[in-house]
Amino acid sequence: MEQRWHSPLTGRALHHDTAHSLTDGQFERWPVVEGIPYLRTESEGLVALALDRLDAGDVDGALVALLTDQDAWWTGPATDLDELRDLVRRRDELTLREAMALMRFGPVADYFAHRWSDPTYLAGLALLEAHWTAPETAFELAGGIGHFARALGERGVACVSADIVFSKCWLAKNWVAPDADYVVFDAKDSWPLGERQFDLVHCEDAFYFLPDQDKVARRLREATASGGVLAVGHLHNSEVAGGAMGPARTAAEWNDLFPDARVFDERELRAALMEARAPQSTHWGTNEAIEAWSVVEGGPQPRALEGGLALPSSDADLRPNPLIGEAEPLWPSERYVTEYGAAATWTDGGAAEDPARDRRRVDLPERW
Repeated sequence: MEQRWHSPLTGRALHHDTAHSLTDGQFERWPVVEGIPYLRTESEGLVALALDRLDAGDVDGALVALLTDQDAWWTGPATDLDELRDLVRRRDELTLREAMALMRFGPVADYFAHRWSDPTYLAGLALLEAHWTAPETAFELAGGIGHFARALGERGVACVSADIVFSKCWLAKNWVAPDADYVVFDAKDSWPLGERQFDLVHCEDAFYFLPDQDKVARRLREATASGGVLAVGHLHNSEVAGGAMGPARTAAEWNDLFPDARVFDERELRAALMEARAPQSTHWGTNEAIEAWSVVEGGPQPRALEGGLALPSSDADLRPNPLIGEAEPLWPSERYVTEYGAAATWTDGGAAEDPARDRRRVDLPERW
């Protein structure tokens, strides 16, 4: 079913004036490349360039232009146009990792390539599975390259995934979760969803760095259908021993944003997944041992994590975790091991009897 989008500037309904563009019928026009609307404001030059290429019939040129975009927090190298043209030309033969290399994703590529067993990802899956209501629809903010959209789609959930970076949505659509719908917009603007609501709304490992967090939290709630579930994962604790690994707040400050939420220590979510039991909620409070909290609004009391979203589907073609070496873990970087090594579930020789549960074996995309 074709999605209905609205202007990120005014909220007015948008419609197709061509197969490759959306308009409000008055002053606005936005590009749509490979089915992904690019509705990011403050990118007028890129919008104009993409539309110019699309109107000239140069879809690949428009695609290359949008693949140069990054978010405001990016500190890595700029993209290379020749490398992006090579990527677009050979996209059907490249692996996900080769594609990210041509995009010059740097450390972010390590994060995306190995997220299938990252502790924060497992905690996010556990959070959603513990409050599962068999949703028919889902919306995810800052969906990245589609890890959660893939897991949700495999359970029959129609997912709309949004990110501020076009290249992430494009990678998701082409390598990770092709059945989801994607849209590019900035969370600080008017959201292009109109009045649509979803059975499940979530934001994983991203909310902590978003601007205007009170406004974003309110809009996430507005997108959640009556009786639906809102889940937000990995809220950094500013008081953790050794310092937070990114923007963070105190427990009291997070409580101000999510006063009615059910709160979980991410360590408990992972432990519950390994032990196939229901996670126990906690409360907001000063605790130097907690790196990050996860929260849920709505939904049932937590259930046992015996299967479902928290584990690969029964027909998944599981492969050995590529981070496992013969003698030592094959960490992709010092930064990666610093952030994820201590909490990795697969490094102790199999605390869980099931190698899929502790991620000694993982469900990788076909062209990983």
